Amino acid sequence: MTNKEIIGDPMIINGRKLSLSRAVRAGDYIFLTGQVPMVDGNVMTNGTIEEQTKVVLNEIQSTLVQAGCNLSHVVKTMVWLRSREDFPGFNSVYSEFFPNDPPARSAVLNELLVDVKVEIEVVAYDPK
Repeated sequence: MTNKEIIGDPMIINGRKLSLSRAVRAGDYIFLTGQVPMVDGNVMTNGTIEEQTKVVLNEIQSTLVQAGCNLSHVVKTMVWLRSREDFPGFNSVYSEFFPNDPPARSAVLNELLVDVKVEIEVVAYDPK
């Protein structure tokens, strides 16, 4: 693929380097890998849905800055939640990060691969 750029440092979770990129710019689009709550490279298995969501969205925001854009460039999010009961708390925090003109969003319930409550993937559009 032409015009492809890897963004950010390699993903390391619990001391292990993963075989994926944090984000990739392909033309005018930036695709972020699904982000789980991590603090200092360790998966955050404790905390409320609100705390975990805030950690994830702050990390997404940081990655977007590395790509030269911000949350206003996000056009689509995909959300995985472990529990239906977590949706109101998740949505409360999510709406703080996207208060106006929020992106398109899908949300599903799913057993996640790590012991967390939420995972979020985003696609941003930033014509250069």
